[in-house]
Amino acid sequence: MNDWRKARLETLAVHAGHSVDPSTGAVSAPIHLSTTFERDADGSYSRGFSYTRRSNPNREALEYALSAFEGGTTAAAFASGSAATSAIFEALKPGDYVIMQTDAYYGTTQLVRDVFVRWGIEADFVDMTVPAEVDRAFARKPRLVWIETPSNPLLKIVDIEKIAERARAAGAISVCDNTWAPGLQRPFDFGVDVILHSTTKYIGGHCDVLGGIVIGREETELFGKIRGIQGEGGAVPSPFDCWLVLRGLRTLPWRMRAHSQNALAIARFLAAHPQVNRVYYPGLPTHPAHETALAQMREFSGMLSFEVKGEQETAMKVAAKTKIFIRATSLGGVESLIEHRASIEGPATRAPKGLLRLSVGLEHHDDLIADLDQALG
Repeated sequence: MNDWRKARLETLAVHAGHSVDPSTGAVSAPIHLSTTFERDADGSYSRGFSYTRRSNPNREALEYALSAFEGGTTAAAFASGSAATSAIFEALKPGDYVIMQTDAYYGTTQLVRDVFVRWGIEADFVDMTVPAEVDRAFARKPRLVWIETPSNPLLKIVDIEKIAERARAAGAISVCDNTWAPGLQRPFDFGVDVILHSTTKYIGGHCDVLGGIVIGREETELFGKIRGIQGEGGAVPSPFDCWLVLRGLRTLPWRMRAHSQNALAIARFLAAHPQVNRVYYPGLPTHPAHETALAQMREFSGMLSFEVKGEQETAMKVAAKTKIFIRATSLGGVESLIEHRASIEGPATRAPKGLLRLSVGLEHHDDLIADLDQALG
Protein backbone atom coordinates (compact mmCIF):
# COMPACT_ATOMS: atom_id res chain seq x y z
CA MET A 1 0.00 0.00 0.00
CA ASN A 2 1.46 3.38 -0.96
CA ASP A 3 1.73 6.02 1.75
CA TRP A 4 -0.73 8.68 0.64
CA ARG A 5 -0.52 10.73 3.85
CA LYS A 6 1.41 13.56 2.21
CA ALA A 7 -1.06 13.91 -0.67
CA ARG A 8 -3.75 16.58 -0.74
CA LEU A 9 -7.11 15.50 0.65
CA GLU A 10 -8.83 14.99 -2.70
CA THR A 11 -6.04 12.70 -3.94
CA LEU A 12 -5.75 10.92 -0.60
CA ALA A 13 -9.50 10.26 -0.48
CA VAL A 14 -9.43 8.60 -3.91
CA HIS A 15 -6.32 6.48 -3.46
CA ALA A 16 -5.66 5.74 0.22
CA GLY A 17 -6.73 2.18 1.04
CA HIS A 18 -7.10 1.30 -2.64
CA SER A 19 -4.79 -0.78 -4.79
CA VAL A 20 -5.19 -2.79 -7.97
CA ASP A 21 -6.04 -6.41 -7.14
CA PRO A 22 -2.85 -8.37 -7.98
CA SER A 23 -4.65 -11.57 -8.94
CA THR A 24 -7.19 -10.09 -11.37
CA GLY A 25 -6.11 -6.53 -12.11
CA ALA A 26 -9.46 -5.25 -10.78
CA VAL A 27 -9.35 -1.51 -10.09
CA SER A 28 -12.26 -1.76 -7.65
CA ALA A 29 -11.21 -3.74 -4.59
CA PRO A 30 -12.83 -7.14 -4.01
CA ILE A 31 -14.98 -7.73 -0.93
CA HIS A 32 -13.45 -10.41 1.28
CA LEU A 33 -16.46 -12.09 2.87
CA SER A 34 -14.57 -15.00 4.41
CA THR A 35 -14.78 -15.16 8.20
CA THR A 36 -11.75 -17.45 8.51
CA PHE A 37 -8.35 -17.64 6.84
CA GLU A 38 -5.89 -20.46 6.15
CA ARG A 39 -2.94 -21.08 8.45
CA ASP A 40 0.51 -21.75 7.07
CA ALA A 41 1.92 -25.27 7.41
CA ASP A 42 3.74 -24.24 10.59
CA GLY A 43 0.50 -22.87 12.12
CA SER A 44 1.28 -19.19 11.59
CA TYR A 45 -0.63 -16.56 9.59
CA SER A 46 2.03 -15.04 7.36
CA ARG A 47 -0.64 -13.36 5.20
CA GLY A 48 -1.82 -11.33 8.20
CA PHE A 49 -5.39 -12.55 8.67
CA SER A 50 -6.80 -15.28 10.88
CA TYR A 51 -10.43 -14.47 11.75
CA THR A 52 -12.48 -11.57 10.46
CA ARG A 53 -13.52 -10.35 13.92
CA ARG A 54 -9.83 -9.71 14.54
CA SER A 55 -8.96 -8.28 11.13
CA ASN A 56 -10.15 -8.32 7.53
CA PRO A 57 -8.61 -6.93 4.32
CA ASN A 58 -11.52 -4.53 3.75
CA ARG A 59 -11.47 -3.25 7.33
CA GLU A 60 -7.70 -2.87 7.25
CA ALA A 61 -7.98 -0.78 4.07
CA LEU A 62 -10.69 1.41 5.60
CA GLU A 63 -8.74 1.97 8.82
CA TYR A 64 -5.60 2.90 6.91
CA ALA A 65 -7.51 5.28 4.62
CA LEU A 66 -9.36 7.16 7.35
CA SER A 67 -6.30 7.33 9.58
CA ALA A 68 -4.38 8.87 6.68
CA PHE A 69 -7.29 11.19 5.83
CA GLU A 70 -7.34 12.66 9.34
CA GLY A 71 -3.55 12.69 9.68
CA GLY A 72 -3.44 10.02 12.38
CA THR A 73 -1.29 6.92 12.76
CA THR A 74 -3.83 4.25 13.74
CA ALA A 75 -7.57 3.54 13.58
CA ALA A 76 -10.18 1.03 14.71
CA ALA A 77 -13.43 0.67 12.76
CA PHE A 78 -16.71 -0.32 14.41
CA ALA A 79 -20.19 -1.37 13.38
CA SER A 80 -21.69 2.01 14.35
CA GLY A 81 -20.73 5.41 15.69
CA SER A 82 -22.22 4.47 19.06
CA ALA A 83 -20.11 1.29 19.17
CA ALA A 84 -17.02 3.38 18.49
CA THR A 85 -18.01 5.81 21.24
CA SER A 86 -18.64 2.95 23.66
CA ALA A 87 -15.19 1.49 23.01
CA ILE A 88 -13.54 4.76 24.08
CA PHE A 89 -15.39 4.80 27.39
CA GLU A 90 -14.91 1.07 27.91
CA ALA A 91 -11.17 1.73 27.78
CA LEU A 92 -11.46 3.89 30.91
CA LYS A 93 -11.60 2.72 34.54
CA PRO A 94 -14.34 3.08 37.16
CA GLY A 95 -13.80 6.36 38.95
CA ASP A 96 -12.27 8.11 35.94
CA TYR A 97 -13.58 11.66 35.59
CA VAL A 98 -14.59 12.88 32.12
CA ILE A 99 -15.62 16.32 30.91
CA MET A 100 -18.42 16.23 28.35
CA GLN A 101 -20.04 18.89 26.23
CA THR A 102 -23.63 19.84 27.07
CA ASP A 103 -24.74 20.47 23.50
CA ALA A 104 -23.64 17.23 21.90
CA TYR A 105 -25.16 14.31 20.05
CA TYR A 106 -28.05 13.13 22.19
CA GLY A 107 -27.04 9.47 21.76
CA THR A 108 -23.60 10.14 23.24
CA THR A 109 -25.06 12.01 26.21
CA GLN A 110 -27.58 9.24 26.80
CA LEU A 111 -24.92 6.53 26.51
CA VAL A 112 -22.66 8.18 29.08
CA ARG A 113 -25.45 8.99 31.55
CA ASP A 114 -27.40 5.74 31.27
CA VAL A 115 -24.56 3.23 30.87
CA PHE A 116 -21.11 4.47 31.79
CA VAL A 117 -22.02 6.58 34.81
CA ARG A 118 -23.77 3.50 36.16
CA TRP A 119 -20.49 1.59 35.61
CA GLY A 120 -18.52 4.10 37.69
CA ILE A 121 -17.41 6.76 35.22
CA GLU A 122 -17.88 10.28 36.62
CA ALA A 123 -19.11 12.78 34.02
CA ASP A 124 -19.41 16.55 34.14
CA PHE A 125 -21.45 18.15 31.34
CA VAL A 126 -20.35 21.72 30.58
CA ASP A 127 -20.76 24.38 27.92
CA MET A 128 -17.25 24.46 26.47
CA THR A 129 -17.90 27.87 24.91
CA VAL A 130 -18.16 29.43 28.42
CA PRO A 131 -14.69 29.86 30.00
CA ALA A 132 -16.01 29.88 33.57
CA GLU A 133 -17.68 26.49 33.09
CA VAL A 134 -14.50 25.08 31.56
CA ASP A 135 -12.43 26.40 34.49
CA ARG A 136 -14.84 24.83 36.98
CA ALA A 137 -14.71 21.46 35.23
CA PHE A 138 -10.91 21.44 34.99
CA ALA A 139 -10.58 22.22 38.70
CA ARG A 140 -10.72 18.44 39.09
CA LYS A 141 -8.24 16.26 37.25
CA PRO A 142 -10.02 14.75 34.21
CA ARG A 143 -8.99 11.55 32.53
CA LEU A 144 -10.77 12.38 29.27
CA VAL A 145 -12.24 15.50 27.64
CA TRP A 146 -14.93 15.05 24.97
CA ILE A 147 -15.25 17.80 22.33
CA GLU A 148 -17.94 18.01 19.67
CA THR A 149 -17.79 20.90 17.20
CA PRO A 150 -19.96 22.03 15.50
CA SER A 151 -22.30 20.82 18.20
CA ASN A 152 -25.64 19.06 17.78
CA PRO A 153 -28.16 20.66 17.32
CA LEU A 154 -27.20 24.27 18.24
CA LEU A 155 -23.99 24.37 16.17
CA LYS A 156 -21.88 25.82 18.93
CA ILE A 157 -18.22 26.13 18.01
CA VAL A 158 -15.64 24.94 20.52
CA ASP A 159 -12.12 26.31 20.25
CA ILE A 160 -10.44 22.94 19.66
CA GLU A 161 -6.90 24.15 20.28
CA LYS A 162 -7.71 25.80 23.61
CA ILE A 163 -9.60 22.82 25.01
CA ALA A 164 -7.01 20.32 23.75
CA GLU A 165 -4.26 22.41 25.36
CA ARG A 166 -6.16 22.46 28.67
CA ALA A 167 -6.60 18.69 28.47
CA ARG A 168 -2.91 18.13 27.73
CA ALA A 169 -1.87 20.37 30.64
CA ALA A 170 -4.16 18.36 32.93
CA GLY A 171 -2.75 15.04 31.70
CA ALA A 172 -6.10 14.16 30.09
CA ILE A 173 -6.93 12.58 26.74
CA SER A 174 -8.80 14.86 24.34
CA VAL A 175 -11.36 13.33 21.98
CA CYS A 176 -13.09 15.23 19.18
CA ASP A 177 -16.26 13.96 17.55
CA ASN A 178 -15.62 15.22 14.00
CA THR A 179 -18.69 13.61 12.42
CA TRP A 180 -20.14 16.92 11.20
CA ALA A 181 -16.97 18.23 9.56
CA PRO A 182 -14.79 15.52 7.94
CA GLY A 183 -12.26 17.15 5.66
CA LEU A 184 -13.38 20.61 6.80
CA GLN A 185 -11.47 20.64 10.08
CA ARG A 186 -8.46 18.60 11.16
CA PRO A 187 -8.55 18.20 14.96
CA PHE A 188 -5.09 16.61 15.11
CA ASP A 189 -3.67 19.88 13.76
CA PHE A 190 -5.03 21.56 16.92
CA GLY A 191 -3.58 19.07 19.39
CA VAL A 192 -6.41 16.56 19.83
CA ASP A 193 -5.42 13.00 20.76
CA VAL A 194 -8.33 10.97 19.36
CA ILE A 195 -10.92 11.60 16.64
CA LEU A 196 -14.27 9.86 16.40
CA HIS A 197 -16.57 9.63 13.39
CA SER A 198 -19.94 8.09 12.82
CA THR A 199 -19.06 6.93 9.31
CA THR A 200 -22.79 6.38 8.78
CA LYS A 201 -23.00 10.11 8.12
CA TYR A 202 -20.88 12.19 5.73
CA ILE A 203 -18.10 9.67 5.14
CA GLY A 204 -20.47 6.92 3.99
CA GLY A 205 -22.52 9.71 2.49
CA HIS A 206 -25.49 7.87 1.04
CA CYS A 207 -27.64 6.79 4.01
CA ASP A 208 -27.03 3.13 3.19
CA VAL A 209 -24.35 1.92 5.61
CA LEU A 210 -23.84 1.95 9.39
CA GLY A 211 -20.39 2.45 10.86
CA GLY A 212 -18.04 4.28 13.19
CA ILE A 213 -14.31 4.74 13.59
CA VAL A 214 -11.84 5.82 16.27
CA ILE A 215 -8.61 7.38 14.97
CA GLY A 216 -5.52 7.90 17.10
CA ARG A 217 -2.91 10.57 16.56
CA GLU A 218 -0.43 8.12 18.07
CA GLU A 219 -0.40 4.47 19.08
CA THR A 220 -0.94 4.81 22.85
CA GLU A 221 -1.86 2.54 25.72
CA LEU A 222 -5.45 3.81 25.55
CA PHE A 223 -5.64 3.10 21.84
CA GLY A 224 -4.28 -0.39 22.43
CA LYS A 225 -7.20 -0.94 24.81
CA ILE A 226 -9.66 0.36 22.21
CA ARG A 227 -8.30 -2.03 19.61
CA GLY A 228 -8.50 -4.87 22.13
CA ILE A 229 -12.14 -4.00 22.81
CA GLN A 230 -12.76 -3.98 19.06
CA GLY A 231 -11.50 -7.55 18.70
CA GLU A 232 -12.81 -9.01 21.96
CA GLY A 233 -16.16 -7.22 21.92
CA GLY A 234 -16.73 -7.94 18.25
CA ALA A 235 -18.74 -4.81 17.35
CA VAL A 236 -16.98 -4.70 13.99
CA PRO A 237 -18.31 -3.65 10.59
CA SER A 238 -18.90 -6.27 7.93
CA PRO A 239 -16.51 -6.41 4.96
CA PHE A 240 -19.25 -5.01 2.71
CA ASP A 241 -19.90 -2.16 5.16
CA CYS A 242 -16.19 -1.33 5.12
CA TRP A 243 -16.20 -1.41 1.32
CA LEU A 244 -19.18 0.96 1.18
CA VAL A 245 -17.67 3.45 3.64
CA LEU A 246 -14.37 3.41 1.76
CA ARG A 247 -16.25 4.05 -1.48
CA GLY A 248 -17.97 7.02 0.16
CA LEU A 249 -14.62 8.46 1.23
CA ARG A 250 -13.52 8.77 -2.41
CA THR A 251 -15.96 11.63 -3.12
CA LEU A 252 -16.05 13.11 0.40
CA PRO A 253 -13.97 16.31 -0.12
CA TRP A 254 -16.05 17.37 -3.12
CA ARG A 255 -19.35 16.48 -1.45
CA MET A 256 -18.45 18.46 1.67
CA ARG A 257 -17.85 21.55 -0.43
CA ALA A 258 -21.25 21.22 -2.09
CA HIS A 259 -23.02 20.48 1.21
CA SER A 260 -21.37 23.56 2.74
CA GLN A 261 -22.16 25.87 -0.16
CA ASN A 262 -25.80 24.79 -0.20
CA ALA A 263 -26.11 25.19 3.57
CA LEU A 264 -24.61 28.68 3.51
CA ALA A 265 -27.07 29.79 0.82
CA ILE A 266 -29.98 28.39 2.85
CA ALA A 267 -28.72 29.94 6.08
CA ARG A 268 -28.60 33.36 4.43
CA PHE A 269 -32.13 32.89 3.11
CA LEU A 270 -33.49 31.79 6.49
CA ALA A 271 -31.74 34.64 8.32
CA ALA A 272 -33.75 37.11 6.24
CA HIS A 273 -37.08 35.26 6.41
CA PRO A 274 -39.85 36.96 8.43
CA GLN A 275 -41.08 33.64 9.89
CA VAL A 276 -37.67 32.69 11.31
CA ASN A 277 -36.52 33.84 14.74
CA ARG A 278 -32.96 32.57 14.70
CA VAL A 279 -30.52 30.64 12.49
CA TYR A 280 -27.72 28.51 13.92
CA TYR A 281 -24.92 28.25 11.34
CA PRO A 282 -21.24 29.09 11.94
CA GLY A 283 -20.80 30.32 8.37
CA LEU A 284 -22.92 33.39 9.12
CA PRO A 285 -21.00 36.43 10.43
CA THR A 286 -23.75 36.81 13.05
CA HIS A 287 -22.81 33.49 14.66
CA PRO A 288 -21.16 34.26 18.03
CA ALA A 289 -18.16 32.03 17.25
CA HIS A 290 -17.84 32.82 13.55
CA GLU A 291 -14.23 33.93 13.90
CA THR A 292 -13.27 30.74 15.74
CA ALA A 293 -14.98 28.69 13.02
CA LEU A 294 -13.05 30.59 10.36
CA ALA A 295 -9.79 29.80 12.15
CA GLN A 296 -10.34 26.05 12.41
CA MET A 297 -12.67 25.12 9.52
CA ARG A 298 -12.20 25.29 5.76
CA GLU A 299 -15.96 25.51 5.20
CA PHE A 300 -18.89 25.16 7.58
CA SER A 301 -20.58 21.85 6.74
CA GLY A 302 -24.09 21.03 5.58
CA MET A 303 -25.79 21.07 8.97
CA LEU A 304 -27.84 23.97 10.26
CA SER A 305 -30.70 24.61 12.64
CA PHE A 306 -33.28 27.38 12.80
CA GLU A 307 -36.11 28.43 15.06
CA VAL A 308 -39.47 29.36 13.61
CA LYS A 309 -41.74 32.00 15.07
CA GLY A 310 -44.02 29.95 17.26
CA GLU A 311 -43.41 26.81 19.27
CA GLN A 312 -43.48 23.09 18.56
CA GLU A 313 -46.80 23.03 16.71
CA THR A 314 -45.63 25.62 14.19
CA ALA A 315 -42.31 23.89 13.65
CA MET A 316 -43.99 20.53 13.10
CA LYS A 317 -46.32 22.10 10.52
CA VAL A 318 -43.36 23.54 8.61
CA ALA A 319 -41.63 20.14 8.53
CA ALA A 320 -44.87 18.53 7.33
CA LYS A 321 -45.15 20.90 4.36
CA THR A 322 -41.72 20.34 2.77
CA LYS A 323 -41.70 18.55 -0.58
CA ILE A 324 -37.96 18.03 -1.18
CA PHE A 325 -36.69 17.89 2.40
CA ILE A 326 -37.49 14.45 3.82
CA ARG A 327 -38.70 14.13 7.42
CA ALA A 328 -36.08 11.75 8.76
CA THR A 329 -33.48 11.46 11.51
CA SER A 330 -29.87 11.22 10.37
CA LEU A 331 -27.55 13.40 8.36
CA GLY A 332 -24.79 13.53 5.79
CA GLY A 333 -26.54 11.90 2.82
CA VAL A 334 -27.03 13.30 -0.66
CA GLU A 335 -30.72 13.95 0.06
CA SER A 336 -31.83 16.82 2.31
CA LEU A 337 -33.48 15.96 5.63
CA ILE A 338 -35.53 17.96 8.12
CA GLU A 339 -36.48 17.07 11.67
CA HIS A 340 -38.00 18.57 14.79
CA ARG A 341 -35.19 17.76 17.19
CA ALA A 342 -37.01 18.23 20.50
CA SER A 343 -39.67 15.64 19.67
CA ILE A 344 -36.97 13.18 18.56
CA GLU A 345 -34.98 13.53 21.79
CA GLY A 346 -37.92 13.52 24.19
CA PRO A 347 -38.44 15.13 27.61
CA ALA A 348 -34.73 15.48 28.41
CA THR A 349 -33.99 17.48 25.25
CA ARG A 350 -32.09 20.75 25.38
CA ALA A 351 -33.33 21.75 21.92
CA PRO A 352 -35.75 24.71 21.72
CA LYS A 353 -39.32 23.65 20.94
CA GLY A 354 -39.43 25.70 17.77
CA LEU A 355 -36.13 24.39 16.39
CA LEU A 356 -35.82 22.47 13.13
CA ARG A 357 -32.55 20.80 12.17
CA LEU A 358 -31.57 20.48 8.52
CA SER A 359 -29.12 18.14 6.87
CA VAL A 360 -28.61 19.96 3.60
CA GLY A 361 -28.03 17.60 0.70
CA LEU A 362 -26.74 17.93 -2.83
CA GLU A 363 -29.88 19.13 -4.59
CA HIS A 364 -29.75 22.60 -6.20
CA HIS A 365 -29.88 25.20 -3.46
CA ASP A 366 -32.52 27.26 -5.30
CA ASP A 367 -34.90 24.30 -5.21
CA LEU A 368 -34.23 23.74 -1.52
CA ILE A 369 -34.79 27.42 -0.74
CA ALA A 370 -38.07 27.43 -2.68
CA ASP A 371 -39.18 24.34 -0.74
CA LEU A 372 -38.48 25.96 2.62
CA ASP A 373 -40.07 29.22 1.50
CA GLN A 374 -43.36 27.56 0.63
CA ALA A 375 -43.31 25.52 3.86
CA LEU A 376 -42.68 28.61 5.98
CA GLY A 377 -45.17 30.69 4.04
